[in-house]
Amino acid sequence: MHPSQVLFQGKCAPVTIPACDHYAGSEKLIAKSMALQRELGPLFDITCDFEDGAAAGNEENHARMAAQAIAGPDNLFNRIGARVHDIGSPHFEADIRIICEGAARRLAFLTLPKAEGVADVERALDLINHHAERAGRENLPLQVLIETHGALREAHAIAALPQVECLSFGIMDFVSAHYGAVPANAMRSPGQFTHPLVARAKLEIAAACHAHGKVPSHNVTTEIKDSAVVANDAARAMSEFGYTRMWSIHPAQIKPIVKAFAPRGSEINEAVAILTEARAAQWGPIQHHGKLHDRASYRYYWTVLQRAKISGLPMPEAASTLL
Repeated sequence: MHPSQVLFQGKCAPVTIPACDHYAGSEKLIAKSMALQRELGPLFDITCDFEDGAAAGNEENHARMAAQAIAGPDNLFNRIGARVHDIGSPHFEADIRIICEGAARRLAFLTLPKAEGVADVERALDLINHHAERAGRENLPLQVLIETHGALREAHAIAALPQVECLSFGIMDFVSAHYGAVPANAMRSPGQFTHPLVARAKLEIAAACHAHGKVPSHNVTTEIKDSAVVANDAARAMSEFGYTRMWSIHPAQIKPIVKAFAPRGSEINEAVAILTEARAAQWGPIQHHGKLHDRASYRYYWTVLQRAKISGLPMPEAASTLL
């Protein structure tokens, strides 16, 4: 049996998607992002932004342009999605219809902003599935921004929806929703990791995702020029808050984010050694360097290899039979 069948009996293996989600909101930036993805490989996703990161006033043409780019020959890896307008926007339904008609088969995901709770997500999914299925695509993955009080309160219910693969924290809207009670410095480091209300929100989102095998995606870093700030934010998001993915808003942020979330070479080698011994023992308990391991720890080491694979890291030859 494949390791995923043994280690996740009765459950789906957790979702694995690239650790960096790069946002682009114009035709020029989308083209540049796609060129960089072709150069680096599918180490990061691209999200074509129809909402806050896009210009207002030309929504229909913008959606058609993105659909054409996603369906075109320059999309080599099918790892490009789109953030549509929120469910209350007059552009929401047109966004869904246009992007599905033009690119449903090639879309990696759609992202829904400003949901007030699970009912909004379910309504959005009904419309998405209607248009996607008409275009020949079933179970189009949905990523949901958690940036309202209602969505945070129902984060577990949203993460439990089978078609939802990722929850992202929308820190700017979330802080703004406190009407000045949370200071602006809580939108950036170090405040974003230390303010109790913001830290609580991040932890709730991460916990909801991991409870249902979904991916928690960390908010943007507004610092563009200093890659050390980006790398430090990504490292803290992963090590202190349990995030496995993070937004990028500038091409210079992509590599630091991917590197910060990738496992180290020593972790990869240890995972391969332990899982190889485990398979030889038919996935029963083993001793490795004097320490006991069983299926509980095997699941951890298997996810290490999944992270390494999605980050494009070199791995021992033996890893290929474990993935």
